[in-house]
Amino acid sequence: MKLKIGNLTVKKVCLGTENAFTNGVLTIDKEAAITYLRECDDHITALDIVIANPGDDTRIVPVIEVIEPRCRVDGRTLFPGVTGDVVPAGEGELKALKGCCVTVVGKCWGSFGDGVIDMGGEGAKHTYWSKLINICLVGDTDEEFERHEQQKCNHALRWAGHRFAEYLGGIVKGMEAESFEAYEYAPVSARAAEQNGLPNVALVLQPQSQMEALGYNDLWYGWDMNKYLPTFVSPTEVLDGALISGSFMPASSKWSTYEMQNFPTIKELFAEDGKSLNFTGVILSMLNVALEQKERAAIMVANMAKNLGVDYAIVTEEGYGNPDADYVRCQVALEDVGVPVVGISNECTGRDGFSQPLVTLDAKLNALVSTGNVSELSDLPACKTVIGCLEALNRDGMSGSWGYDEKLGKSARDDGSVIMEDNNWFCGDHISGFSVKTMIEY
Repeated sequence: MKLKIGNLTVKKVCLGTENAFTNGVLTIDKEAAITYLRECDDHITALDIVIANPGDDTRIVPVIEVIEPRCRVDGRTLFPGVTGDVVPAGEGELKALKGCCVTVVGKCWGSFGDGVIDMGGEGAKHTYWSKLINICLVGDTDEEFERHEQQKCNHALRWAGHRFAEYLGGIVKGMEAESFEAYEYAPVSARAAEQNGLPNVALVLQPQSQMEALGYNDLWYGWDMNKYLPTFVSPTEVLDGALISGSFMPASSKWSTYEMQNFPTIKELFAEDGKSLNFTGVILSMLNVALEQKERAAIMVANMAKNLGVDYAIVTEEGYGNPDADYVRCQVALEDVGVPVVGISNECTGRDGFSQPLVTLDAKLNALVSTGNVSELSDLPACKTVIGCLEALNRDGMSGSWGYDEKLGKSARDDGSVIMEDNNWFCGDHISGFSVKTMIEY
């Protein structure tokens, strides 16, 4: 499978009365875009587009989703089963707008899986998104059944974000790209002898899928991954929109759709493919609740790896807590069939840093990469501008904030300053590989 991505760098975004891209300036016809998105989903009751630039004294909250604007050159839908029909992904040509992202924001209401992005100041260091021009799609819906629920599907706004990303990508569909990324994934049984002589390395992805009620989980070709079983897939499918983010999981632990489109660990494995390793491919697993489901998935992953001749595996989970059981069991099952594993995840070691990092541990886990402690506190001053609703931190059960704490008071203070756990930074631990955090030995 061959996937080619033509990149065009966005240096500035303007809202105007036409859609255009000239000399790095992306102009968006705001009214036309809003009209299009509202026509696609009549559950949307309010919608606005606001631009936030790197370095701005701006706080964005509650952030629901982040997506890279793209389009397919051949006209097929960008996110199969979501923005259009279920069609094959993983090969062909895309155009991508780099240096910017579509950021979906709740106008009034937040949810357990929603988070915070700071564009400037001390808070900017906590997420990758502060480096990008955020094209914020700020909205509200008539989905009253979940208005006051801590867990929200946020269906209308999330899917509007995916449609908007495809809409923006369409602006540059016929334009010449500035640079190209090319990813070629050869059939496992038809590779050159010299490549097959290298260590076979597989990546095991465990996207969020533990909500048994449908509509909250990550989607694979539009299919709710709670109803999924481990499958061997091409890494180009992940980069090409087959996998998109859900609404459930503490914010810092989530994989946004942007991260799936650009999964750095996949790109690094491609960069070494045929040089230091033979990139066998991706085993796409899931995270469930029942112990039987966890055990079944671990067995299936281990058997796939064994039968594919995998020598080494990387296992990474989206989330923590209950998913740690899937994460650890999968690694142990792989080790038991002779496949050494490196695990990548964040940890929950408490505000003092001394608690057990994962819910469950095993002596066979001897190579773990941590992307940070979700419980570490951030105490930050007010920002000049808030996009969204700051009160969501206190009111809506967001994963790293609270309405009142005996020692710390409320998360969003009356003066606009905030105190919250790192849990609340949107995709802040960047488990996909964007993380800039390092470990320090004392």
